Amino acid sequence: MYEDILLPIDGSEPSLRAADHAIELATTYDATLHALYVVDSDPSPLAVSRADVRETLREVGEEAGEAAFAELEPLAEAAGIELILAMLEGNPEQCIVDYATDHEVDLVVMGTHGRAGLGRRLVGSVTERVVRSAPVPVVTVGNENED
Repeated sequence: MYEDILLPIDGSEPSLRAADHAIELATTYDATLHALYVVDSDPSPLAVSRADVRETLREVGEEAGEAAFAELEPLAEAAGIELILAMLEGNPEQCIVDYATDHEVDLVVMGTHGRAGLGRRLVGSVTERVVRSAPVPVVTVGNENED
């Protein structure tokens, strides 16, 4: 049913819960797990030096991506599944959808932060936008304590 599963990660608790779910699915279906970290280095238009801000965001993002991969690798190894690591830079939801299309994944598994109200309206949800535009099914994994 699933040969390739995409797991966008950001190192947060919701993405780690999604990783557990994705690993379980990959084990069940003997699928390859693609872990994708997207470095969002687009600085605010209000930044004084956009180039300096972009470079700093890139460096911080790459370090965070490597840390997220380091947490995921032993979990995938313990489960005995094939893991492909990818790091891209750009708009997170667009990179996720493009990766899913380009690599012909069968399923995307994502964590959700469970924002509601004003926080959701101001920040928006990468997961929500991926659900709306992904070419394949998207499984969302929420917080354990969400109502």
